[in-house]
Order: sequence, then structure tokens, then C-alpha cells
Amino acid sequence: MSRQAVTSNGVPIPFTPELFAPLADSTPLAGDLLALRRRFRQDGVVLLRGFLDRRKVLDLRGAYLSRFPDGLFAAGSTPEEGIFSGRVPDGLPAHGVRGHPAHAFVRERLFASFADQPVLRRLAEALLGGPVDRLPRAILRHFHAGTLMASRAHTDHAYMTRGSERVLTMWIPVGDCPMEAGGLVYLEGSHREAAERFERARLGSDRAGDPRPISHDLRATAQAVGRRWLWHDYEAGDLTVHSPHLVHASLDTVTDAMRVSVDLRFILRGEKADTRWMKEWAGDDGA
Repeated sequence: MSRQAVTSNGVPIPFTPELFAPLADSTPLAGDLLALRRRFRQDGVVLLRGFLDRRKVLDLRGAYLSRFPDGLFAAGSTPEEGIFSGRVPDGLPAHGVRGHPAHAFVRERLFASFADQPVLRRLAEALLGGPVDRLPRAILRHFHAGTLMASRAHTDHAYMTRGSERVLTMWIPVGDCPMEAGGLVYLEGSHREAAERFERARLGSDRAGDPRPISHDLRATAQAVGRRWLWHDYEAGDLTVHSPHLVHASLDTVTDAMRVSVDLRFILRGEKADTRWMKEWAGDDGA
């Protein structure tokens, strides 16, 4: 992928200073929780580099990808490397539905142990300002080159409308994830924008019948409000935490290495949770 232009859902977006800017690194604030909370409230997102043990993250990647048939991987590569062979094995169910490895993996003790690390809970408590609970619906995403499929521009709140807004999302790349691998991008300051400001972008959406995503066209989304997409070349051990009202999306995966990531949500204890997020995730659960 040339960084003169990148794509999301197959739609090009010029990689220019008018449309892209680096995501601020909040790692230096990790030891000052009040300052980190101020940054989170101001920007709607914090990036923490090397926050998790890199080896634990890569072990999770290897454990998940080892559930797939060998035909998914390029000859001579390991599941942890996750190098796509260019062919999805015959008979593999759709991602995340019963029978697909991701469906079983998020229900395993190994995954729960990773998601329930005390360091993640402490971070959520620092940012939300009190005790938290992790919502059971934890999502494991998996993209490979050739599909031109990515997360459309959206806010998490659009998918969590039946509960408290005192929630946050942690996005954890399970492996190195530069832009070319399909990392998340955040629309700068968009948590302060009224939803109506994005109507122009919605008109060209490829999911006009679904009010939750804004658009598959990231250029149109950015230009609707005159804001830039914030990007970072993520490495295993990095994570971001974002507000439910911050618009975000992902880029297409064009690397040989597959993109695997985990979405975790935490809610302030005592707040009402959207009941759709109180059961384990499945790729066809409709939430």
C-alpha cells in the first residue's frame, strides 16, 4: 500500500495532511492517571504503547490462529506469524459464527484470562473514575488481504443505545498492525460533533438501510465535518481506549500478515448495560 493513498472497504482516501494526522501518544501520561483521564476526555482516545506484555499478546495470536487448518497459512510460516496463503480453506464457516474458530476462542479460559488482566481493569477504572465491569460481549476481529473489507466509520454508541453512556472501548491489536495491516483510525475531535453533521456522508453509504454506520467512504466522512483521521503504526503490546462517541474506522488489510484484534468494553459499575452486550459475542448475533 502506497501511503500516497490508502483504502477502506476498497474506497481510496488520499494520505495527505488535510485528511490524516498522527495519533497522539499518551504513553508518557500512563504514570499520571489524572492527566491521562484529562487527555481521554479532551481527545476521546488515548494511545498507550507497549502497555501490555508483547509476548502475551503474541501468544494469544498464536493460540487463536493455531485453531485454523494449515491451508490458511503460507508454506513455511507459523500460526503466530499469521501469513495468509491467499486461500481460505474450504468449508470454513463465516467469521465468528458457530463452528468458526473465533466463536469458540472467545469462550475459552485462555481468552478470558487475557481480557480480564488486572492492568486492563485498572486502566478502565482510572479513565471512568470508579469501579468497572467488563461487558461479556468481547469481539475478536480477523482480516486478511484480498477482501477489501474493513470497519466502516461509526461510533460505538450507535451499537449500544439501550444502556448507559459511561462505557469505554479498548482496542487491542493482536500482533503488529501498521496502517497497511488495517489498523484503526480515529476522526479527530468527532466526539464533540452533532450526529446531524454526518448526514452528508451517510447519503453515500453502502448500507443506506442501516442507521448505525456512518459510511464506508472515509474521505466523505472526514470532509463532512472538516476533520482529519488520526493514525498510528501499532505494535503488539499497544492499545487504544476510546469514547463511545468518537467516530472511528479501519483501513483495508493489504499485508501478507493477517490482522487480528480484540475489542473489550468496560462500564462503570452500577450503570445500566445494554443487554445485547451481556452475552458472549457471535459473528451473527446482530448486535
